[in-house]
Amino acid sequence: MGALMTTSVEVSVIIPCYCCSETLDRALDSVLSQSALPKEIILVDDCSDDGNKTLAVMSSFKESNPHIIVKLIVLEKNSGPGSARNAGWELATSPYVAFLDADDSWHPKKLEIQSAWMRSHPEVDLTGHATLNLSKDIAPHNLPPLQPEAVSRVRLLLSNFLPMRSIMLKTSLVERFYPGKRQAEDYLLWLTLACSGKSLVFLNLPLSYSYKNDFGQGGLSANLAQGLFGVLDVFKQLKDSGKIGYSLYIGLSTLELFKYVRRVVICFYYARFRRFSA
Repeated sequence: MGALMTTSVEVSVIIPCYCCSETLDRALDSVLSQSALPKEIILVDDCSDDGNKTLAVMSSFKESNPHIIVKLIVLEKNSGPGSARNAGWELATSPYVAFLDADDSWHPKKLEIQSAWMRSHPEVDLTGHATLNLSKDIAPHNLPPLQPEAVSRVRLLLSNFLPMRSIMLKTSLVERFYPGKRQAEDYLLWLTLACSGKSLVFLNLPLSYSYKNDFGQGGLSANLAQGLFGVLDVFKQLKDSGKIGYSLYIGLSTLELFKYVRRVVICFYYARFRRFSA
């Protein structure tokens, strides 16, 4: 894994883990390869049922990296990534928390750049940034100039363009991921913050990487219907809590249904193309 570093930033990294022994090393290596190491790494095993393979990777990482604080949490019941992140969040001791999923990774300067920007803008509660899919794109050698952009509630309602791997937020926020929610739990939290007057900012730099498509390929996103119901539930909870009106709720739900149909069509033709080209 990454070489020993001395520079550090006041950030707690939280990684929910569920049957991820094949990808977790890559995610952890990207954390250890940061130009500025986090204060601590919190690994949360969400009751993996893979014969302790995931837990073994977590334990080995802790034992082999005594130069950094590594906290292990093992949940007794599988409750989904949002609940796992909440458990790690409760143990975080840094002013800022950064989230990384076990099948994603970070640019080496992600923590250095993002934490420095947030420290210089204490009025901002959450930042997200651009991300690349390394199965399609090439990791950049040089980053473009930083161009922050305030995240409006309207834009966020139309699309969740803040992937979990890009998020850094204030640890002191009282809002949390909705317990037990397994689809679009991140989207619900971002919108709850935006609708409550919190300051969200998007950074244009591609500082994180994924390795699969956003939908229709592996993980929870593979089930398009569940993804649809997860987002519709987000809009319903916002309506029920008075954060959006009924007309907006109907409009957003209808738009999401159109997006669902489009994704189904794309996945159908992609599957046929793969079949014919095999």
